[in-house]
Amino acid sequence: MHHNTSNITTLKNGFKQRVFKVSESSFNALALDIFYYQAKYNPVYAKFLQLIDVRPESVLTIDQIPFLPVDFFKHQIVSCDNLDANSFYFSSSSTTGMGVSKHYLENTTLYELAYQHSFEYAFGNPSAFTYRFLLPSYLERGGSSLVYMAEGLLKQSGKGGFYLYDYVSLAHDLEEDLAKGHKTILLGVSYALLDFAEQYPMDLSEIVVMETGGMKGKRAEMSRKALHAYLTKAFNCEFIASEYGMTELMSQAYSISNGVYVNPPWMRIQIMESTDPFSPEQNGKTGQVNIMDLSAFNSCAFIATSDLGRKYDNGHFEIIGRHDYSEARGCNLMFDN
Repeated sequence: MHHNTSNITTLKNGFKQRVFKVSESSFNALALDIFYYQAKYNPVYAKFLQLIDVRPESVLTIDQIPFLPVDFFKHQIVSCDNLDANSFYFSSSSTTGMGVSKHYLENTTLYELAYQHSFEYAFGNPSAFTYRFLLPSYLERGGSSLVYMAEGLLKQSGKGGFYLYDYVSLAHDLEEDLAKGHKTILLGVSYALLDFAEQYPMDLSEIVVMETGGMKGKRAEMSRKALHAYLTKAFNCEFIASEYGMTELMSQAYSISNGVYVNPPWMRIQIMESTDPFSPEQNGKTGQVNIMDLSAFNSCAFIATSDLGRKYDNGHFEIIGRHDYSEARGCNLMFDN
């Protein structure tokens, strides 16, 4: 498929300028521009639109934009950049061996911008923090966008490190951080935070403890509510923060407390009826989570996830669990009633 590359470059540069400055009032126009661009230049998305019988020119509002099921990333190269299997990609964990998602990128520049802006939107300047990362399963498999982000944050601040399973050093370093009054974030995969909490319960009330979901088959699944209840008690924290990201997205949403995520301005959540992926669900009701991540303009900005969640009137959202027929992905946390 041959396209006018200078035209594509101009369009992409335009999107890069607009995405991270997008406002409530300019979101719809940008989302539609990215939709028309992806309908034209992303062969997988174009084919999907054809299969569900949607003509791009008939889409006039953002509510009419179709969302690509996330499973396409397991079997296809979902990209506008004419990439092949030898191109760079981030990959997901496959806890049940049912296939790995691959997010192909021409380079990592845009991802770096996206995670940087996502973090800044939630917490401010990344270089102000000390980072303690407890991400064993991600480190062990390679290809993780989360590890890439963690390394980038660490490089900017120059303070902190990865611990794999070295809980002794982690406990020691957290105590040092507390003694010196550092602004510290402890970010860990759920099962590793639980292991650490059992062996080293300590007062981390002055530290941001943040989970990024997932038992990875290492421990029995538990609801987010139960996980947070256990960790707040073990670490004497008022709340547990949370990071929501996916291999197939570019941006992250963060929950500072209560498990309610605040999405950055270029990311929007739509909840669809569980029984009908094309019918929107009312705010406050549980349904399937669709995500518009406009920073993913080189791949696909409109993703139908397999997560269940609910959205509130202010646009913030909660992840409740997973659709029971979908694979137990890395970020799985069981259903909360």
